[in-house]
Amino acid sequence: MGIDVQETRELKERVVEINRVAKVVKGGRRFSFTALVVIGDEVDRVGVGYGKAREVPLAITKAVDDARKNLFTVPKHGTTITHEILGRFDAARVFLRPASEGTGVIAGGGVRAVLELAGIRDVLAKSLGTTNPINMARATVDGLRNLRRPEDVARARGKTVAEVLPLPRVPKAAPEAEVVEVVEVVEVPEVADGDA
Repeated sequence: MGIDVQETRELKERVVEINRVAKVVKGGRRFSFTALVVIGDEVDRVGVGYGKAREVPLAITKAVDDARKNLFTVPKHGTTITHEILGRFDAARVFLRPASEGTGVIAGGGVRAVLELAGIRDVLAKSLGTTNPINMARATVDGLRNLRRPEDVARARGKTVAEVLPLPRVPKAAPEAEVVEVVEVVEVPEVADGDA
């Protein structure tokens, strides 16, 4: 029986936000804490969790447990995502676009945490709706879950992977150097009017 490689990779966790919330009861307010946590192996698996408790460490522990239940694998193309996608969750909309190698993760807050822990190194992200960190993180997860691999699209359409992928851009050839004919200029002596 072989050991599952995905289970052996260490999951890193990142706390995105901790919020103090109050419940109003007969004797006054009861305070508790909520935690939004992202976990991932920085290769291709990631999950987002949310926990709530009377103490901060307990809230983080609950959030990590919730995130473990929601782990999923992200389709990647090299260090970026396979195609453009718009993730939606409630009022949050996060647009993700593949980027060339060396671009880095152009994203903010919870979106950055999700993308980095998913192992995506080059991507452009733009938030188009609410700035609520919970909804933005969940919208990013929605976008990543809806990504498709070229192999899956090819299988669904009954084509080969090469037919599905866009044609590679052919660099324009440099214009050939023009051949310039050198014409020898011969000086003709001027003839005076009286000589002719």
